[in-house]
Amino acid sequence: MNREQFYEIMSGEGTLDYELYLNTKALLSCQSKFEELCNPDELQFQLVHQVEELWMKLIAYTLLDIDEYLQQENTNRVITLFRRVHIAQKLMNEQLALLETMSPKEYQEIRKRLGNGSGQESPGFRVLLKMYQPIWNSFKANYLDKRGLTIEKIYDTQYSHGDAYVVAEALAEFDELFQKFRYEHLQLIHRTIGFGSKSLKGRPVEILEEGMRHKFFPELWEIRGEMTDKWGAEYGVKRDPLGGHH
Repeated sequence: MNREQFYEIMSGEGTLDYELYLNTKALLSCQSKFEELCNPDELQFQLVHQVEELWMKLIAYTLLDIDEYLQQENTNRVITLFRRVHIAQKLMNEQLALLETMSPKEYQEIRKRLGNGSGQESPGFRVLLKMYQPIWNSFKANYLDKRGLTIEKIYDTQYSHGDAYVVAEALAEFDELFQKFRYEHLQLIHRTIGFGSKSLKGRPVEILEEGMRHKFFPELWEIRGEMTDKWGAEYGVKRDPLGGHH
């Protein structure tokens, strides 16, 4: 099979039920035609980023449902939907590895076709950066304030592994996986253009490192350090080795 035959089959007629339902004709035409690719890796580059946008669309759409279920205190639905979000986030992280099969030289050829575009302009990424605060507000209002609880209570002094705790852990995992995505993206940039380079907008790549220091839900991370310090104050920061003194 040559490329022309392959392209013809992949384009399809778009008339079968499967094709119509998934709109495959439009979907498979969202990438550049073979003859327009600057190199063979450009198809992969486009596909990975397009799929990332689709995963972020699913995540954002699901977070809207989660917000409503948080307000209803429907913990079972919240946890089930957060599992969906977490799986989609892991898939986003895993598929970035595909871009590591692209050489720096091949990426530089693709980069010329990006104009001034960068990942910071991703609509999916931008919407996720706006969604965490309403989610936190709904959690705090319905699982903490309404029940006379605090993060300290559900994690430490009144710990019971109850609804508020399991939802908080689902929020923490969402936060952690988002930070992992940022980290994987940073490592990919290191591998393709280097840390000392500048982005297409002329900004230092270190701007991404700044984003990695930003947590969606800082209270969920601070409580762990507070509990450790409290434990250390009671039992000592440094203890005798298990084998005793030598």
